[in-house]
Parts: sequence; C-alpha cells; structure tokens
Amino acid sequence: MINRTLIRLSGPDTVEFLQGLITNDVAKTSGGLVYAALLTPQGKYIADFFVTAQDGALLIDVATSHAAMLAQRLTMYRLRSDVQIAEAPLLVSRGTGTAPNSALPDPRHAALGWRLIAATDQSDDTDWDALRVAHVIPETGIELTPETYILEAGFERLNGVDFRKGCYVGQEIAARMKHKTELKKGLAQVSISGVAPAKFPMGTEITTNGRPAGTLYTQSGGLALAHLRFDRATGDMQAGGATLRRT
Repeated sequence: MINRTLIRLSGPDTVEFLQGLITNDVAKTSGGLVYAALLTPQGKYIADFFVTAQDGALLIDVATSHAAMLAQRLTMYRLRSDVQIAEAPLLVSRGTGTAPNSALPDPRHAALGWRLIAATDQSDDTDWDALRVAHVIPETGIELTPETYILEAGFERLNGVDFRKGCYVGQEIAARMKHKTELKKGLAQVSISGVAPAKFPMGTEITTNGRPAGTLYTQSGGLALAHLRFDRATGDMQAGGATLRRT
C-alpha cells in the first residue's frame, strides 16, 4: 500500500471552488486523472495531488504527509461555498503491469503506469525511485518542498499546469515565469560517480569549484535527481564524495 490519503469534495459548488484554487483544469477530470498543485499566493508549492471525479464528487489523492494541511487550506478557502470536505475511506494503488479494472493512467508520464482508487490495495513491486530518476519525476516532500516553484520542478512537462484555465492561487507568478523569464534553476537528471550522502528532506549540497550549484536528491543506479543552478551545472560538480554531471 502506498502512503496516500483521499480527500472527498462534494456539494453544488465543488467544481467552481476547486477550479479557482489549483494549477490545472478541473474539467479534465471527465477524461481521467488530473495532476495539479495548490500554491501560495507567492507562487510556491504547498501540495501536489491527483484529482478524479467519482459519483458526483471530486476525490483528491494526496501524500498522507500533506493531507491534513491540504484539507485545512481547502477549508480556509471554502468561505461561503457549498462544499463538503471529508476524508474518503478508500485506498490508492499504483503499478506498471497490467492495469486492474477501473485503473486510470498516470497523467504525468506514460512510464508511470496506472493508479487505482478501490477498497483493497493492488499495487505491484515497481521500483518507483528508479522510474522517477529515469524520467525526472519529482516526489512530494523530497524534490517538492515549500521553496519549490512548480515550473522549476517540471510541472508543465508533467501535465500539472494549465495556462489557459484562468485564475488560481499563485497563477500570476507561474504565468510570469512561463512567459517573461528564462528558467535559471530547475530539476534535472545527473550522472553520479562515487558515493554521496542521502539527506532528506534537505538534500545534499552540490558545488562547482567550491561554489553552491544546487541540491542532490533521489539517487538510483548511477543517476540522480538534482535541483541545479544551470549556469553552474556545465561541467563536473561535487556532492559529498561523489562527482556529478548533468545528463
């Protein structure tokens, strides 16, 4: 079983309410899972999650570590909206083998297989860290932290943001980063030679010629995910006793 919690939103104002808060278009739930995030007004990450429609309600599939905080934020924004917010007593499964009935494809990348909401766990033994590193997929609480700007984490590539849907919390900052600036930092894959300490959740400092160049996160099979300053990631970098190079 994966460590996920389901939050159920119901009531006549549910779609309009969530549409005005999150980075993606809630209307896309008619075609399957939607990947999205809730941001601060300053455009920084609060939580990422999946949204799906079920029995006239919307279900939010979020990391359990962030579920209570997300529910609290949604309650704070509810004001006079006719929306009920409650935990749903179901389980989330995921896998990359044959998909069970009612499973839906993970919208972030085809290699990430399927996700299923059901009464029982049907997850398989996929090496998720290896897949995430191979396809540069950030994880809640590891590569995605309160200091993250979602475009630097690859949310556009991961189908996690819609620039045509209209306003949402933090939208102005995300739009400005999309249209008016070139990203100078971001999540990238690096090759890793040697041993670098794994430090979570803060990551391991990466340097170039003694200058800060980024932070090293998930490692798998000679590759790793790192948040880099691109201007300092043009050659060999160091992290602990390891040598890194952007792939």
